[in-house]
Amino acid sequence: MTAATVLPHVNAILNAVSTVLLLIAFTYIRRGNRDAHRKVMISAIIVSAVFLVCYLTYHFTAPIFVFKGPRELLPAYYGLLISHVILATVVTPMIAVTAWRSLHGQFERHRAIARWTFPIWLYVTVTGVVIYVILYHIYPA
Repeated sequence: MTAATVLPHVNAILNAVSTVLLLIAFTYIRRGNRDAHRKVMISAIIVSAVFLVCYLTYHFTAPIFVFKGPRELLPAYYGLLISHVILATVVTPMIAVTAWRSLHGQFERHRAIARWTFPIWLYVTVTGVVIYVILYHIYPA
């Protein structure tokens, strides 16, 4: 097995784990459990960082993947893919700023950006799994 054959599956698992961690952290903060929220969010950041390393490794070593589904679905697929890539690029520094503010006790400023960071990050992790399922299970090469 090569990185090109294994990493897409690893990336999907890491995205799914990030999704679950984000939802758990959201539940904790809604219940007022800041300590548990902080621990789970740190875990989500670590998992997402590992994902980013694996994702970049994959894309620097693998050939470009071509969508093999029906042509009629190309606009929907590329709409999903483009929104995923753009928002993944946007949310990465947002995650850093959001975490920085929390770790430095700037909770009002943290909360202000977290309201944007959370749904974008969640969208990116979920759509990452959806794109994986489309490319590797519904319309595999």
